[in-house]
Amino acid sequence: MSFWEKYLEQGIGITHVTIQDVIMILVALGLMYLAIGKKFEPLLLLPLAFGMLIANIPLAGLSVYHFREVPMLDALGHQMFTEAGELITQQIPGLMNILYSGIKYVVYPPLVFLCIGTMTDFGPLIANPKLAIIGVAAQFGIYVAFGLALLTGLVFGGLIPGFEGFSFHEAAAIGIIGGADGPTAVYTSSRLAPELLSSISIAAFSYMALVPFIQPPIMKLLTNDKERLIVMPEPKKVTQRQKIIFPIAMAIVILFLVPSAGVLAGPLMLGNLLRESGVTKRFMTTLQEPLLNVLTIAVGLTIGASAKAEFFLTFKTLLIIALGLIAFVFGTTGGVLVAKLMCWITRGKVNPLIGNAGVSAMPMAARISQKIGQRYDPQNYLLMHAMGPLVAGVIGSSVAAGIFLSFFG
Repeated sequence: MSFWEKYLEQGIGITHVTIQDVIMILVALGLMYLAIGKKFEPLLLLPLAFGMLIANIPLAGLSVYHFREVPMLDALGHQMFTEAGELITQQIPGLMNILYSGIKYVVYPPLVFLCIGTMTDFGPLIANPKLAIIGVAAQFGIYVAFGLALLTGLVFGGLIPGFEGFSFHEAAAIGIIGGADGPTAVYTSSRLAPELLSSISIAAFSYMALVPFIQPPIMKLLTNDKERLIVMPEPKKVTQRQKIIFPIAMAIVILFLVPSAGVLAGPLMLGNLLRESGVTKRFMTTLQEPLLNVLTIAVGLTIGASAKAEFFLTFKTLLIIALGLIAFVFGTTGGVLVAKLMCWITRGKVNPLIGNAGVSAMPMAARISQKIGQRYDPQNYLLMHAMGPLVAGVIGSSVAAGIFLSFFG
């Protein structure tokens, strides 16, 4: 066999490509279009899509499942051989596999929450605590997905060979997708259903990025023109002391009542305390930009690189993505409907458009509230009002994860 024949057989990925690889590459290109052309959260979606692309190019070795085989060396750096003269080799992780360790061993999620805490203003929630009800209601999607996941075995168990449904652990991990909080979903699935970590992570982060596409139709369907034009009263002023006390008090309450949520809630509250204390500007500068940017790229790229065709294009994975979408839709619906109820109770002091922000897709969901509201009234500023349910949703999803871990962990 000539060099070129051997190279064509072993060295060119296109000779090894499958229809499944082509499907995943097309999906990746579609996500890139949404990130670049439509600007759907490009900071998250673009690395994820690119990771998905390179992971499905045969022979590139850029998926999180790739290991390289290299010669084993002795203490002097010489290659080792068996008695028969065969070279002894060992497998070492590839680049993406090493980076994926931050997801697998739950290093990235707490750090992301620490960074998010430095960018979170709990002022709107402190000023108007009743908005927390919206954040709690928006977690409805978590429990809907949990219940549906448990029922899948009854519906598809006899129809799909090899599929017997999801266990309680797996259903709980799937349900957390409904919180639209990627780090929380990663943390929960790594503890409850590590075999589903890749599928759940991709679903959670994808839906976070697709908030501008999914939520507006639901918001418009559930509200009328009169409700969308409501101008909410100016929030009460919150003192610096209140803002400092809040993260400390929340950390104590959550850690005592739901200790399993502490891995996420603790860093979130620490980050917020660093923000509100006013004495850690150097930390703030690092956490808000450089560290968060690095973590966002690492998380997006490695989550995408876990979407290898042979593992991703399975019935179970596609069912997880469908359940995640259902969870997200019900979460948004629950938040908007409760916001409508509060609008009725307060006689028009709550704009139902802020209900979508109850899911903890920070800060995208609050921006959607603002964007939709200004379509009907350019002078209506809902952003700060939407931040109340949003930060309540962040806390709510981490607490829901802690509850699941307490029951099934």
